[in-house]
Amino acid sequence: MSLNLRELSERTEGLAPGHRACAGCGFPVVVRLLFAVARRPLVVVNATGCMQVVTAIYPYSAWPVPYLHNAFENAAATASGVEAAVKALRRRGQLQEEPKVVAIGGDGATYDIGLQSLSGALERGHDFLYVCYNNEAYMNTGVQRSSATPQGARTTTTPVGRVQRGKLQPRKDLTEIVVAHGIPYAAQASISHWADLGRKLQRAVDVRGSSFVNVLTPCQPGWDYPPEKTVEVARLAVESRYWPLYEVEGGKYRITYVPRQPVPVQAFLETQGRFRHLVADGAAVADVQRWVDAHWERLQAKARSGL
Repeated sequence: MSLNLRELSERTEGLAPGHRACAGCGFPVVVRLLFAVARRPLVVVNATGCMQVVTAIYPYSAWPVPYLHNAFENAAATASGVEAAVKALRRRGQLQEEPKVVAIGGDGATYDIGLQSLSGALERGHDFLYVCYNNEAYMNTGVQRSSATPQGARTTTTPVGRVQRGKLQPRKDLTEIVVAHGIPYAAQASISHWADLGRKLQRAVDVRGSSFVNVLTPCQPGWDYPPEKTVEVARLAVESRYWPLYEVEGGKYRITYVPRQPVPVQAFLETQGRFRHLVADGAAVADVQRWVDAHWERLQAKARSGL
């Protein structure tokens, strides 16, 4: 499945201009690409978080489609109800088109607060797409750590000082947790690789049943880098294999991008202020590199074995 950049650029439906996202924010890339590649109507269910706050402050909305704002914890549950309502209306002949229900949440609403409702919706097999725009912390409420925050990262609740040097625990592997539910399609993507992201979003919209896309979406104030460097930072995450791009369809793993010349993870870490204390510590950087290498080797093994 290939995407044509010129054709996508001519599809103008998307977030209305004037939304309040920070300069350098990555999530508008995800939303615009979702609208560009979707080949059916969409209904968006949005968990509380950065995306909701900057696009839907009453009485204004930047969304061109039916849109529901939810609490942190219940986006997937609401999406389940909307999907059931769509089916009921279709059975009664009251709805001619069949929209795709898309739930969107940040890592706080997805990895942590909303994990129970997400797991329940996936287990029940609802026909909906869940998109996680993953900026690796609770950015909307002041850059507190989440379970998506990587080990060593500085946040307001994992400070750097004499007692503690950033977050103590490695990040949760939510994509693998989702895969364990046996859903038809799950993928990991990045805003830096638009064609890969677009193809995965298109496949996730088209598939019947539950689908999930976990998108690395750098946060300029939370990660502490110049706002014009968002795509570059995201690209280094992929090129260093810190954030592998892969998909799991029908239980089969496929790595969708293999860096030709992987860069050391330090090249990714040194772009951001949240890792400034690590970059000066060779042993800490080596620990992160070992974690990255081990994770990549496990993913390659799954792809080779046909799991």
